[in-house]
Amino acid sequence: MKKWYAVLGDPIAQSMSPVMHDQWLSENNLDATYIPIHAAADNLEQAVSSLRTLGCSGWNVTVPHKQTILPLLDEVDESAKVMNAVNTVYHTEDGKLAGANTDGAGFVKSLQEFTDAVNGPVLVIGAGGAARGIAFALQSAGFGPLYFTNRTASRAAELAADMEDGHALSIEDAEERLSEFGLIVQTTSVGMNFAQEGIPLNPKNMSSGAVAADIIYNPLETEFLRLAKKAGAQTMNGVGMFVHQGALAFEKWTGVYPDTKKMIDTITMKVGG
Repeated sequence: MKKWYAVLGDPIAQSMSPVMHDQWLSENNLDATYIPIHAAADNLEQAVSSLRTLGCSGWNVTVPHKQTILPLLDEVDESAKVMNAVNTVYHTEDGKLAGANTDGAGFVKSLQEFTDAVNGPVLVIGAGGAARGIAFALQSAGFGPLYFTNRTASRAAELAADMEDGHALSIEDAEERLSEFGLIVQTTSVGMNFAQEGIPLNPKNMSSGAVAADIIYNPLETEFLRLAKKAGAQTMNGVGMFVHQGALAFEKWTGVYPDTKKMIDTITMKVGG
C-alpha cells in the first residue's frame, strides 16, 4: 500500500511543506505522497480520527493546531512537552500515535550550518512556544547564558526561570545592552508576510559581526533583519529552520535525513520569486 503523509492546518494553502516533502520523497525514490489538509479548529478531532482510520503514515501540524492536538494523541515526546506544542505526528513501533516538536532542534541545526561559533550570550526575543523550544534546544547544544525579552515582561521572566542559566530583560534594557550579545533570536510573528509591520525591538546597537536570526521566512528579510544588517550584524532568516524542522520530521517517518542544502535554495527561490 502506498504511504501518504500530510500537513494539517487552517489556513493551509500557503504552506510550503508539500513542495518540500514531495521533492524529498522523489529524491529518495520513496513511493509516497504528501498532501495539505484544511481542518478548521472545530473539526480537528474529526480530522485526527479520520487520519487514523485512513492510515496516514504521519503528518505535520501547523497553526492553529499545534497545542490543541496534544490531547488527541496517544503520547508526546520530551520535545513536545517542553514546548507544549506538536508539529510532527508519527507512529511508534507499538502502533501508538505520537507527537514531537522539531522546531527547536531545526533552529539549532540551521544555526550550526550558518556559523561555526557564537561569541557571547544569547538574547531571545519572545516568550511563546517557539521561543521556549528554541531556548531549550540552544541550552542543550551548549549555547548561553540565555537572556529573554518580551513585550509582556512577566512571560520573559517565567521562561528565564525555567532555564539553567536564564535571565529576563525589559525591552528597553535589552535594546541598551544589545552589544553584549553574540546571537539575537527573533521568535515573534512581527514582520511575517508583511502583515504585521514593525520590529519587536530596534537592533541598531548590535555588535558588528554578531548574529541576528529571525525565524520568519516570508519575507526573506524582515525589517528587523534589514536594520540588523545595517548595524553590521550577520543575518539569518527562517528558511533554514523551516527546512531542518521538516527534515527531522521526514527522518522520523522514513529513517532518511534528506538533502537540506538543496531544499534551502529551492524554498528561498520560491519565496523570493
